Amino acid sequence: MKVLKFGGTSVGSAERMKKVAHLIEGEPKWVVLSAMSGTTNALVEIARAMNYNKLNDAKQQVRALEEQYEKVVDELYATAEYKKRAYEEVKNLFDIAWQLSTQKLTPQQNSVPFALLLTYRENKLLSIGELLSTRLFHLYLLENGVKTCLLPALEFMRLDVHGEPDNAYIKSKLKQLMDANPGYDIYLTQGFICLDSENHVDNLKRGGSDYTASLIGAAIKADEIQIWTDIDGIHNNDPRFVEGTCPVRSLHFEEAAELAYFGAKILHPTCIQPAKQYHIPVRLLNTLQPESEGTLIHDESPSGHLKAVAAKDNIISIRIHSGRMLLAYGFLRKVFEIFERHRTPIDMITTSEVGVSLTIDDPTHLDDIVNDLQHFGTVEVEEDMVIICVVGDLSPLNPGFPSAIVNALNEIPVRMISYGGSAYNLSFLVKSEDKIQTLKSLSSHLFSNK
Repeated sequence: MKVLKFGGTSVGSAERMKKVAHLIEGEPKWVVLSAMSGTTNALVEIARAMNYNKLNDAKQQVRALEEQYEKVVDELYATAEYKKRAYEEVKNLFDIAWQLSTQKLTPQQNSVPFALLLTYRENKLLSIGELLSTRLFHLYLLENGVKTCLLPALEFMRLDVHGEPDNAYIKSKLKQLMDANPGYDIYLTQGFICLDSENHVDNLKRGGSDYTASLIGAAIKADEIQIWTDIDGIHNNDPRFVEGTCPVRSLHFEEAAELAYFGAKILHPTCIQPAKQYHIPVRLLNTLQPESEGTLIHDESPSGHLKAVAAKDNIISIRIHSGRMLLAYGFLRKVFEIFERHRTPIDMITTSEVGVSLTIDDPTHLDDIVNDLQHFGTVEVEEDMVIICVVGDLSPLNPGFPSAIVNALNEIPVRMISYGGSAYNLSFLVKSEDKIQTLKSLSSHLFSNK
């Protein structure tokens, strides 16, 4: 059985939903849907109005969104019976949004911290987007005679106390649900919504529907996981900034993971891990061009090639200079403990006898981190940086590749280089103003013959 995930643009209108219904014909499969494009952003704005107690604004925005979905219902269904059922689904879900928009929270309301109350309300509101898309699509499939079972993600997708997917729970619950509902052509569910460890509505953040598809695929030992978007696979560079890019047809799991983490927006960074663990191929396909080959991510990939370039924005560089580093046992451990204490991951790191340079992408605890690091020496911080990574077969058996990459940067002021931590990635740090020139230079030097 395959697992197919369709993003927001793929189900962004009644017409596109009909195309998706055509794409999933055939053998039984799981289908994971995101919210219709624009819906999550609209719900975020409604939540923001609620948080500032602008309840009239929130109500107006709720009504405007509800009217959009009423139009979708008019366009999607052919029969009066299913239009009526769909209107009822829309009304029921927007009744929840109306109730939330009239709910004025105060810090003195109860013993739950006020920030948590806001988070719980916002998460519940955001879940409405995917509940809408899946319920409407479910009814459309039923109207067209497809034997479909809607299995709500909130019945099996749960996080553990560390905020990570509870894989044992997910696998157990999915087995129970499928055993209780055998023989369907389509098993349909939501993308990024889930429950936290205390059974509050939560989510896997933006792009989390990729992760959901991969987690389901791992739990049921799927034959393949397909991620359908509006792009023809992963390109060898960012087509927004570089002309003449082309799709990469085959990637190793490790290569895809590096590209996803370092900026390839088509794929959620965490999506690869569950599939890799169970050796399940992941195929990236284009809903608007379903005949295109896309990108296949699997255990095997042609060796001896550089595959692609990706960029990660909004990076912060931190440099610690300390004369006490020389032969100082445990120095790096103490530095890492500071970032661990402030729950801030490190992207890149380089060291010398008198200093450490590293990068982060989360500024939430930057001031506290800098204050703690100043106990060890002088600290310099640069913001608005970019990590550029080149992905491919960069093992020591291909000694010419690192030099080819470096030669492509002979006019770029590189601030930091990281190589050797992976056989699939060479990364370097540049200022954001040098990003586009760097991407273009790498393409012209590395991929000009493709």
